[in-house]
Amino acid sequence: MEAARRRFAARGVEATRINEITEEADVGFGSFYNHFESKDAIVGAVLAEAVSNQGAELDTLTAELDDPAEVVSVAHRYFIRLARTDPDWAWLLIRLDVSHNVILEALEPYARRDLARGVRAGRFAVADEPTALFASGGALLTVMRTVLDGRAPKQVERYHAEGILRLFGLPPADAAEVASRPMPVAAP
Repeated sequence: MEAARRRFAARGVEATRINEITEEADVGFGSFYNHFESKDAIVGAVLAEAVSNQGAELDTLTAELDDPAEVVSVAHRYFIRLARTDPDWAWLLIRLDVSHNVILEALEPYARRDLARGVRAGRFAVADEPTALFASGGALLTVMRTVLDGRAPKQVERYHAEGILRLFGLPPADAAEVASRPMPVAAP
């Protein structure tokens, strides 16, 4: 799995052959099929593992936050920061053709929960929750790509979080204040 993750992040799925994965993993080509029925199967497994691990980490990081707007802000800033600190992981997300569906499966429950919580609390006002989630997810992937390409401004995390909060209906001044709050630190 780790060899596949590295190869997919570096070259993309289409440009990676199974024998390149097995060579990097130092296993026989035939043994690949003892674990995965196809290249698509390992693609899905690699991405699902990467995304679900980050979702669980983010859930822990935001567990003590009461403001649903702050939870959304931290989540978006976390993933943009991750693009800076773990570019292999971010390239994996950006380059995988199946990433949209796997990301939806792995992260949508968290995002849907956080958005619904904000709507119930009166912090967010969106015309349609699924559309708001798709728009925020697409924006997140695009901003992560600008980070990876080296084109993102220094404060991109804050700017992006502020924009998403405004997309979700937070007034501009509130969105700016929430997006500027310090990031929580995970317990050791």
